[in-house]
Amino acid sequence: MAEAGLADSVDAFCETIAFQPAEVERIFEAAQRWKLPVRLHADQMSDLDGGKLAARWHALSADHVEYASESSVHAMADAGTVAMLLPGAFYFVRETKQPPVALFRKYGVPMGLATDCNPGTSPVLSPTAVMNMACTLFRLTPGEALAGHTHIAAKALGLEHTVGQLRTGMAADMVVWDIAGPHELSYWIGGVRPSARIFGGCPQ
Repeated sequence: MAEAGLADSVDAFCETIAFQPAEVERIFEAAQRWKLPVRLHADQMSDLDGGKLAARWHALSADHVEYASESSVHAMADAGTVAMLLPGAFYFVRETKQPPVALFRKYGVPMGLATDCNPGTSPVLSPTAVMNMACTLFRLTPGEALAGHTHIAAKALGLEHTVGQLRTGMAADMVVWDIAGPHELSYWIGGVRPSARIFGGCPQ
């Protein structure tokens, strides 16, 4: 797939019910040989040092990370790995262990947000619903939620130099909202829809 240009990264799920750390190492070694960046679904249900594993391979992101330890958070900070928070999955599987948001702030680990949309654990279609969940369940600020869904999410995809911000030289991908301020995106649960979408400078 790498040779055919069909893959831009490699993702693995490191957990007691999924791949074990040694198996992930084999997957990441193969990815490295093909010069593909990696990301890891880590520490969702237990602390397997997934955050450290992701950091060791300079993963773009470590996703879920509810059970990440302080040493894992420290390692992620040193490696520049994004903590991708997935509150939709947290909500749907009725998890009770919250990700260590205070530690991410303390060590300066960027916190991204995503729907993790999948039929098994996160049937969530709305990015703004995820922003609301992040603020309500994880106590992110509206500003952190907006950043998590824009330029930090772009960093987690390795695309921070082309998308995620409204700046000269970036792709002209924008969503226009008829709201009083960006905080409203994290406030309303459904019902608020974009008034316009622009991709590559073209209205959709």
